[in-house]
Amino acid sequence: MKTNLLNILEVIKLGEKLKSEMRHSWLSNGRQESVAEHTWRVSLMAMLVEHYLTEEVDSAKLLKMIIIHDLVEAEAGDIPAFDTMNDESAREQKSVNERKSIEKIRGMLGHALGNELYNLWLEFEGKQTYEAKVANALDKLEAQIRHNEADVSTWLEVEHKMSFMMDKHVGFDETLQIFKDIIEEEAEKKLNEAGVDTKKLRDHRPSPIVT
Repeated sequence: MKTNLLNILEVIKLGEKLKSEMRHSWLSNGRQESVAEHTWRVSLMAMLVEHYLTEEVDSAKLLKMIIIHDLVEAEAGDIPAFDTMNDESAREQKSVNERKSIEKIRGMLGHALGNELYNLWLEFEGKQTYEAKVANALDKLEAQIRHNEADVSTWLEVEHKMSFMMDKHVGFDETLQIFKDIIEEEAEKKLNEAGVDTKKLRDHRPSPIVT
């Protein structure tokens, strides 16, 4: 038992790194956001919306998946989506680094608990189960909420366009689609007030993909 708890403590200490691993997102007070803060609010979102989802969800599994999926960034680091969206080699390297990280975590914890975390991470990455799809959607929606709350001067130009590219993540669930529309409307208002031509951005967004 003591050995198991010592191993758990090591993973908890690894998780501490997420408090200082920064994302390309800023808070409403102008401070940069950490990965840990992002993960916490995705978990809060899951708890608040689960009763409105169109299908029954395993809430314990959903929350575990959300908490685990960013843990790999304690070693692999947080790589913004726009850094890999047009770079296949960068996406592959990101995948390799994160896989090495979760395999290390699995080894630290041992067979039963280690495999549970490993399989939850793989399930999230696969985005095939309902819980994985919900977790992925909330992950993307929280990032947009974060941008909407921050000063528009902190947005990169590519993030203007990405504000209207979330359909592919929510098309499987009517509730999440409506939630996305609300968040998107906030983004559009913020960009319009900053003088950005959002009609042009909408006209050039990809067609929705239901997954």
